[in-house]
This record gives sequence, structure tokens and C-alpha cells, in this order.
Amino acid sequence: MDFLRPASWEEALAAKAEHPTAVPIAGGTDVMVEINFDHRRPEYLLDLNRIGELREWEVGEETVQLGASVPYTQIMDHLRAELPGLALAAHTVGSPQIRNRGSVGGNLGAASPAGDSHPALLSAGAEVEAESVRGTRLIPVEEFYTGVKRNALEPDELIKRVHIKKADGPQQFSKVGTRNAMVIAVCAFGIALHPETRTVKTGIGSAAPTPLRARAAEDFLNAALEEGGFWESGKIITPSIAKQFAELASGACNPIDDVRGTAKYRRHAVGIMARRTLGWTWEQYRGNGRTLEGAA
Repeated sequence: MDFLRPASWEEALAAKAEHPTAVPIAGGTDVMVEINFDHRRPEYLLDLNRIGELREWEVGEETVQLGASVPYTQIMDHLRAELPGLALAAHTVGSPQIRNRGSVGGNLGAASPAGDSHPALLSAGAEVEAESVRGTRLIPVEEFYTGVKRNALEPDELIKRVHIKKADGPQQFSKVGTRNAMVIAVCAFGIALHPETRTVKTGIGSAAPTPLRARAAEDFLNAALEEGGFWESGKIITPSIAKQFAELASGACNPIDDVRGTAKYRRHAVGIMARRTLGWTWEQYRGNGRTLEGAA
């Protein structure tokens, strides 16, 4: 195994173009596990740790541009207001040591359906900035996951940053695991209210071959909230609406039975998380007086 250590982003792109099979490594929290257990033996490792710009972020008017190597700890400490759902998800990642090394870019590169950042990225609305010596492109996050641990990157592309919409309303993230910490998700659910567009978006993790949105549940809830005048009035969402939303979210799942949980349990748990997180976010929206979101 050869070790490539570029000193700049341009050198990294050139190395990836010359060695398309090279596996990028920054935090190493996924890659090193696979190597140590002999599940993967790449010909080249592409070390990105010398590239400082990958550990930077920029808060714009509408989006946060998050460098691919920004550790979860930095998101928790500095971007909680702009990216509350992602900050909540970051809290559930591994241990403090893992959160100091792991990053959203690494989570995306691994493309595991159980990756903790995926539901938050899906519900917030994100685009992955991929770059190669040929140029740059933005990939909507829902199109980024192409299969179990497979993504839409071309062989010569690297993730440079992730563009995530700043929160304009409450967001939540919930995860079921076999214990409270240091655990891979049995299933996970993210939700974000977007009062500016009067829409709700969701994200489901570890309950299908890829992370995904519960689109039927979103469509139902968006119609119910609009028709019932909920955004303007801020009235409590009725139990029947919450129940139907939960059932549709559960129905979006396509899980498997494995050592962490059964498919039946995953569907059930996603429905419970969908109902609860909807209640939490809506109560926060009502409690804010709806003035911050422009819906008053």
C-alpha cells in the first residue's frame, strides 16, 4: 500500500487523477477500521490532512459552506445555530475522540446507510461539491447515495465541501442504538421545518440500502399543514395528522434484518421517531411565536 501525501488541494486533485483507485483519508474513522479488519486493502491511500482549506467553513447569507474535513466537534461548537439538526446528529457520533477526527465529508465518502450525518443533510437540504482536475460540480445530497456504501463521485473526484442551507426553522435528529454512545445506528430520523417555503423535509438513516427522504410523508404533511392553515395559526398538529405522517415515514423504509435489529423493528422505530420529532419541532415553532421564521 502506497501513501500519497499532497500539500495542497491542487496536488490532491492531480494525485487522484493519476491514481483513481486511491482512497482518501482524513479522520480515518471509517477507512482505518476497514483496513485494520482486512475488509479493504487499497493500492493507494490519499492523505488529505495537510490541506487546511478542507477544515474551514464559511457562513453565507443562505448557506453554510462546510469543508469536507471539518470535525464534528467544530460543528457542535460553532454551527449549532445555523445547522441545528446536524449539530444534534454530531453529538451522537462515536466518542469525543471520534468526533474530533470524523467529518461530514468522510461520512459522505463512506456512504454507509447508517452514517449519522445523512438524515440531517437530507432534511436540511444540502449539495455536495465534488471537484477533479476536469472541474467542479454540485450534487444534490439525495442524488449522492447510489447504493450500499456507494456514492455518485467519479473515480477522479474528491469532496471539497458541502453546501448546507441555514436553518430557517426548528430541526431535530433522533437515533436508535443498542446503547447510548459508541454505537452504529439501528435507525435514525431527521426532520427540518422550512417556514419560509412552508415545507417540511425529512431524512431516514439505517433503514434502507441508502439514506433517503420520506417523500410521501413530506407531501402529505405539507398539504395538511397548508390546507389547515397551521403555518399561520401555529395551532397544535392534530393526532390524526401526526399518526398518518408517522405511518408514511415508516412505509418509506426498506430495511433488513441484521445483528442490530429486525426490519420490523426498524420500520416501527422510524414511525415513532417521525411522530416525536414532528411534535418537538412544531412545539418549538409555536413557542418561537413564528416571528423568526416569517410566518406570523
